[in-house]
Amino acid sequence: MKLDLARFFQACNPSKTLVAGKTEDRQYYIDFSTVRGGKIIEELGRTITRLSPNEATCQLFTGHIGCGKSTELMRLKSELEKEGFHVVYFESSQSLDMADVDVTDILLAIAREVSQSLESIGIGIKAGYFQSLLHELARSLQQMPMEFALEPEFSLLGIGKITAKSKDSPRIRNQIRQHLEPRTNAILEAINNELLQPAQARLKQQGKKGLVVIVDNLDRIDNTIKPSGHIQPEYLFVERGEQLNQLNCHVVYTIPLALIFSSALGRLTNRFGVDPKVLPMVPVKLRDASECHEGIRRLQEMVMTRAFPGVNWEFSRNFVTDVFDSPETLRRLCLISGGHVRNLLMLLYRCLQKEDPPLSGECIESVIRQRRNELTLAIAPQQWELLCEVAKYKSLQGKEEYQVLIRNMFVFEYRDYDGSWFDVNPILAESKEFVALFPDYVKG
Repeated sequence: MKLDLARFFQACNPSKTLVAGKTEDRQYYIDFSTVRGGKIIEELGRTITRLSPNEATCQLFTGHIGCGKSTELMRLKSELEKEGFHVVYFESSQSLDMADVDVTDILLAIAREVSQSLESIGIGIKAGYFQSLLHELARSLQQMPMEFALEPEFSLLGIGKITAKSKDSPRIRNQIRQHLEPRTNAILEAINNELLQPAQARLKQQGKKGLVVIVDNLDRIDNTIKPSGHIQPEYLFVERGEQLNQLNCHVVYTIPLALIFSSALGRLTNRFGVDPKVLPMVPVKLRDASECHEGIRRLQEMVMTRAFPGVNWEFSRNFVTDVFDSPETLRRLCLISGGHVRNLLMLLYRCLQKEDPPLSGECIESVIRQRRNELTLAIAPQQWELLCEVAKYKSLQGKEEYQVLIRNMFVFEYRDYDGSWFDVNPILAESKEFVALFPDYVKG
């Protein structure tokens, strides 16, 4: 086989999300469920298609940023569409400022995306409440810069255009929010009665089983402090979670992983009535520090599939030395990634920017050192002690400080038969700062 370098490089782009509905992307997909501890996406889908197809459900999905959630959610979208559901998937970060999000922003983003998706298949829905709200909002913005002085459109898309433009302008966003926030319950009621309920009826007339909305990237919202004193994730999903849970269609929200380890978890579960589903890392080690051979094999298969799409591992493993100078170099790359899929692709991507395959061990080590330097610069002195505690006990001790370690990917979560366990990002575990504090730590 001949390696197509340009295609390999593009397939390793860490910012690319595999779309299960595309034939080209499907050949790159690797099912990690057997080593991750469960079929999380199947559970989300089963809840909608088998357990509650005719009653609205609201589910929460989380995991480390970059661990593969978007790829899995796109697979969920594809599977639900095969089952006859109309699925609206969107990345909230495209229209929301992750540092400043409120409930009305999320609700209107959902309404806008649903409206656009329906119009794309010939279903136009006029929402009377939003017509009047749009006029009011347009009048309140008359003193704003010209680019915000939009002619109101008699649809949800009109509000969508105004709110989308406010993403990069805190002043505009605050004025819009002052107008919309007191009307949150009315907006929610209008979305349900004037958009979602008619949408469900029209979709079923077309033979669809219902509507599903997947809101991705809300796990990326910042830990900014809201006026109420709560950090933004807790404010949105705990203090205001009841409103997010009231949409009359199936909804899947991504949420920040740190919420799972905070004191707010009990209230979060009460608000939504479900436990969040967690997508853990692909294990490269077990709790006892021994190697997880199956996890490493799966990661090696993922890399070789990017190099030779459509070729199974049993055959492609014979061509490892066309991509790396030795099988050990590929193994080293998988181990140092800690089972974080995007980290693995990022390291590989950087290597390809430096030299042509077969990639050398020296190149791999150079990229690892570069990444280690980037991570260590972001670690405060007291956090090294916390990292040592995680490495020693394989757990988080319930302190709020640990949420920073999770969010910044200094610590990874894994799952096995006994539940969750945690370990230090292997790249950091080899840093001189960590080794000086914990010389007995067993390295991969």
